[in-house]
Amino acid sequence: MSGDHRRKDSVEASSSRSTNADHHHQQQQQPNPPPLSRYESQKRRDWNTFGQYLKNQTPPVPMSHCQFNHVLDFLRYLDQFGKTKVHLHCCVFFGQPDPPAPCTCPLRQAWGSLDALIGRLRAAYEEHGGAPETNPFGNGAIRVYLREVKECQAKARGIPYKKKKKRRNNQLKAISDEAKGLKQIAS
Repeated sequence: MSGDHRRKDSVEASSSRSTNADHHHQQQQQPNPPPLSRYESQKRRDWNTFGQYLKNQTPPVPMSHCQFNHVLDFLRYLDQFGKTKVHLHCCVFFGQPDPPAPCTCPLRQAWGSLDALIGRLRAAYEEHGGAPETNPFGNGAIRVYLREVKECQAKARGIPYKKKKKRRNNQLKAISDEAKGLKQIAS
């Protein structure tokens, strides 16, 4: 009987080896998707975090019912995890970029982080089938909120944000043509 038992184990072992080999062969034939870029990974993480935030609301909010006010609430909720000191008007360090001592002013999310987050969520919304015209992350109220955060943080830290002037290609070409003309005159 022990001989029959050994033969049976041997047959089962060879059978499972061939099944494992077939499975391994199938895995090699399927191309692995390329790893996600840092941006894509962050966008996926942000989307999942926002989705979880909506599910935790009372009552839970389905993504299809998400409005700009949910996005604003989410941005305010994130402030509790911020690392940027934003001085209050009553703080003696209000308006100073590098205060000489610590204070009790709150830590907030930096404007740049919120702006980048909204950009990623806006793209993710459309990638998940949302229409651009109903995108709550692209709502005007979100842009106003971000502008207010930017200005508030700039004043609190004493750092003015200046708009960068955009040069048009025509202006650059005209300047280049002028410089060529001056070189020819000088020669």
